[in-house]
Amino acid sequence: MVKKLRNFIADCIAQADLTLLTMCISASCFGLLLIASATRYNDGNRKVIVQTAGICIGVLCYILFSVLDVEAVVVHWKWLFAGSVLFILLLLTPLGVEHYGNRAWIDAPWLPVQLQPAEVVKLPFAMLLAKQLALLKEKGDMKSVGAAAFVGGHVLFMVALIFGISGDAGSCLVYISIFACMAFAAGFALRWFAAVGGLMAAVVAFLFYTDKLPSYMIQRFKAIFDHSYDPMGVGWNQTRSLLAIGSGRVFGQGLFQGIQTQSSNKSALPNRENDFIFSVAGEELGMVGCILVLGIITVIILRCLYTAKVAKTPLEQYICVGIAGMLIFQTVENVGMCLFVMPVIGLTLPFFSYGGSSIVMLFCAMGVVSGIKQRSKPGWLR
Repeated sequence: MVKKLRNFIADCIAQADLTLLTMCISASCFGLLLIASATRYNDGNRKVIVQTAGICIGVLCYILFSVLDVEAVVVHWKWLFAGSVLFILLLLTPLGVEHYGNRAWIDAPWLPVQLQPAEVVKLPFAMLLAKQLALLKEKGDMKSVGAAAFVGGHVLFMVALIFGISGDAGSCLVYISIFACMAFAAGFALRWFAAVGGLMAAVVAFLFYTDKLPSYMIQRFKAIFDHSYDPMGVGWNQTRSLLAIGSGRVFGQGLFQGIQTQSSNKSALPNRENDFIFSVAGEELGMVGCILVLGIITVIILRCLYTAKVAKTPLEQYICVGIAGMLIFQTVENVGMCLFVMPVIGLTLPFFSYGGSSIVMLFCAMGVVSGIKQRSKPGWLR
């Protein structure tokens, strides 16, 4: 029994993309160091322990998911879809809890941490969408109304479900970005992108000028275009963020020495271990630290795109592109939010921000990419 288990673990490790794993561990350990600094002011190490446990579980999931054959998994697409929907619907039960105005977390007494269903469901969503696009590609039908409705209906349903239950607009935008990148890679007709983009812009503009959007959303957009708009209110978080990044200059104030990062004052940098972890890097490690953070994420994204290029099947290609699109959108939005050029929508920086379910999901997604990369090799090289 022990020998079989040892052989199984050895096979899993042999099939994993160790280069990608090394990059993911490097990013998450760097993030853990920033989280330790960001939470040091309150003399608590709980979040560091949770993040460390999440990384350890994530590495294990990475290795296990590396042997996952996505082609065989998506055959059971009905179970994947039903499980995803039911998991999100758990938010309507007493297990669902609200933070920052969004009912987006599950808090069960038997779980050590709270789970965010929208984070967990990203991976099965990308796999199901890849199957739909692969079927359309096989039929050569990427331009018709029926093809657009086939995949668009899936995306709209998931976005409406998540937003209707949790009100989490940030997660909805991530799902839309995954869809856009995968549809573009599949060769979807560009006129559909133009039509959908124009329609979304028109709807947002109409809701904005008729005051149909929630007031907090309107205020956040106003603050982006006019930094002097309510700097002590809606613009406070991002004003603090800009101050932190600017004060770091080139080399920073030193790890564990940032004025705002180490301050317990309520007027200091908010949510510093979550949304504004990039600001912590800017204040304590300066421009050099920020470039290093973005450099590591960029290398991971490029590895995903390279895997998409060498993948054997269209389905595997689309999954890799979708995961890369998720990383790109979250990184751009989070960094833009910290630099006060994008609105605050509660998206974390991949691998660096605090979040148990987020870090585990990221490693699972990278494990899927790892498996696709290894299966692209000839049999005698695996």
